[in-house]
Amino acid sequence: MSGKIVILPETLTNCIAAGEVVERPASIVKELLENALDAGATEITVDLEKGGSSIRVTDNGEGIAREDVPLAFARYATSKIGSFDDIYRVHSFGFRGEALPSIASISRVEMVTRQISSPAGTRAIVEGGEMKEISDIGCPVGTSILVSRIFEPVPVRRKFLKSDMTEQGYCMEVITRLALMQSAVKIRASVGGRPVLNIPSAPDLSERIALTLGQDFRGQLIPAAGEIEGVRLTGFVSRPEFTRSSAAQMYVYVNRRFVKDYLLNHAVMTAYRRLIEARRYPAAVLGLEVAPGDVDVNVHPAKMEVRFRNPRGIYALIVDTLSGAIGAGLTPGAAGAAVSSGAVPSGYVSRVEEALKRYRVSSGPGKLFFSGPVTVKTDAPANPPPLSREDAKWGQPLFSSGENSGCPHFHCFSDLLYIGQTAGTYLIFTGEEGMVLVDQHAAHERVLFEKLRRQAQNDKAVGQRLLLPEVVSLPPRDIAFLTEALPILEEAGMEVEPFGGDSVVIRAIPDFLSHTEARTLLLDLLAECGEADRDMPLQEKREKIFTALACHGAIKANRNMTGPEVSGLCRELDAISHAATCPHGRPLAVSISVAELEKMFRRK
Repeated sequence: MSGKIVILPETLTNCIAAGEVVERPASIVKELLENALDAGATEITVDLEKGGSSIRVTDNGEGIAREDVPLAFARYATSKIGSFDDIYRVHSFGFRGEALPSIASISRVEMVTRQISSPAGTRAIVEGGEMKEISDIGCPVGTSILVSRIFEPVPVRRKFLKSDMTEQGYCMEVITRLALMQSAVKIRASVGGRPVLNIPSAPDLSERIALTLGQDFRGQLIPAAGEIEGVRLTGFVSRPEFTRSSAAQMYVYVNRRFVKDYLLNHAVMTAYRRLIEARRYPAAVLGLEVAPGDVDVNVHPAKMEVRFRNPRGIYALIVDTLSGAIGAGLTPGAAGAAVSSGAVPSGYVSRVEEALKRYRVSSGPGKLFFSGPVTVKTDAPANPPPLSREDAKWGQPLFSSGENSGCPHFHCFSDLLYIGQTAGTYLIFTGEEGMVLVDQHAAHERVLFEKLRRQAQNDKAVGQRLLLPEVVSLPPRDIAFLTEALPILEEAGMEVEPFGGDSVVIRAIPDFLSHTEARTLLLDLLAECGEADRDMPLQEKREKIFTALACHGAIKANRNMTGPEVSGLCRELDAISHAATCPHGRPLAVSISVAELEKMFRRK
């Protein structure tokens, strides 16, 4: 570098701009779908090849006039704003004139379009941001855009893409998000010519949710509606007993645009305070209608973040509306009681301040993405009583010594004397060298994980067949992942088969999970395998799934274990050569030496 300031060539600046808009093929799908909606389309078809290496989006919208086609590929060219103030009055999805030129700068784009008033359509081909061809063509009314050779001008970006299946999953998630709030639009999608999604128009949002997310949602949704100072909230939330292990099925929209906003998600979780278990999340599809001047949608290139003029009022509206709706759903005839009485969840004020503080931080120059689910802790139940002397054989070895060298501070768990439990979670042992605390959930989790690995290696998976097979509807992205994961599930003793369309049938589950509801097990397993996990190598993916299954089957915290159960757990730990951590990497046992105890009590 000479240090001399130069003006970058247009081809380079276009590629840099494309990096802000086009992160992966799913970004292209999003932009093209939003363009189709802005064109007034009522039918949209998406055709994908090889996980999004080729994307075609076809709509029956109003089309583009021939003289406007070249301008559609020019940067900062738009029909939606004319002055700076228009940015704060816009109702359309896109308005900055960057989507098509950014896409065209890193790929090959072929557009075919026709307006109803035109006898012929227009075909345009753009490669690397340069218009190669523009000609007349016969075609139906609407627009069809084929994007191929994605990232060919910037091959380094290809290295950051995941597997075809993972990229396909991202694309399907984008389609799902858009389809949920556009109930009047018919949307079809195919992969490699094989139909994977066919969502007809629906008369209302609840029907659309069931069609898009699966029939499991039918009958589990509670309608919610509220309004304050011109801001309107409508949508559906799940009943408290219908939860998931992640926040992946919480969909929040602002002016029909999907957003990832910490404040909004935190408000939803506050409404469920003390109604659902810790680390469980509701399903929700909520739409906020806000005056364009009261929300800034231009704080992020992909418009995934927003900033409200009155965040405190928005937060209160969501909490009050959902609290009332959930209360009415639990007690028929009590609609609006929680709102009218002014009742709000315990600790509401402090959580509002927490959310607003986080919101101000994330809305500033160093704004952050909402990168993880909001966790709302609930009160733990009272500690169960300790074991009796008779049950635990107090002060005596529970069983004879085994052969374990996993813990560096003692020969094996069987050598220790069992004392009892504390906090309903930790087992207390004493030995010659001091005291040992064992996390009962982590220990049992390690035992089950090793059992699954042995079964997979020896091809001896043991499954509990269901008396009545369970049919489960799944979103398209989960169907794609599950298809790849079926052999791994079979190794664990879980038998799942495609059942046509968006459904699978569960015929068997691992024997140690026989007490678990099959449907909940599968849905939680899919929720725990996030997008990053789905692109892991086969061995890592197997261990991730085995870990999730072991976690589900392990003894939970706050459960009083009997003496025989403690005895059996220790025997199983002794049979493991590396019983030091749970599969997640957390320690399962902590030792406190006599010397450390004496130091605590200042005996030395």
